[in-house]
Amino acid sequence: MYSNEFQAIIDRRRSNRSFDPNVPVPKEVIQKSLERAILSPNSSNMQLWEFYWIQSEAEVKKFGPLCLGQGAATTAQQMVVFVTRKDKWKERAKWNFDLINKNIKGEPNKLEKRGLDYYGKLMKLVYGNDPFGVMTLIRRSICFFMGLRKPFMRMGGSSDHR
Repeated sequence: MYSNEFQAIIDRRRSNRSFDPNVPVPKEVIQKSLERAILSPNSSNMQLWEFYWIQSEAEVKKFGPLCLGQGAATTAQQMVVFVTRKDKWKERAKWNFDLINKNIKGEPNKLEKRGLDYYGKLMKLVYGNDPFGVMTLIRRSICFFMGLRKPFMRMGGSSDHR
């Protein structure tokens, strides 16, 4: 039923490379798009991203050279800049951990324990980095030895956290 509608959306989708300066994009359209983007799936519910809506003409012009002068950037009336915030992982993991903990009534069940372990222990292993690379060594060692017994995700170093 919905498959045909979804296919029609995919078939009509196009990427704009040049914007008509005489055709304004209503702010409500961009606002609704940002609200939808905020609800999109992301890794471990960590939301390690932020959106910046650039509306000022002067600010938008500053982004043209940063986007290597591409037509889409130099003709846009507004922009949305997506920024990855790797530095937010502790704050976001704590928020998820606290939310699970707050909703536990009495002794935590198996699922609640898994959630607490996930955000309390695993996130430190996945996102934690130090200047000497000790966390990377620990992460790779665990993945190697766990991978000897069963299929296991391979976690890399700090350069893989982009």
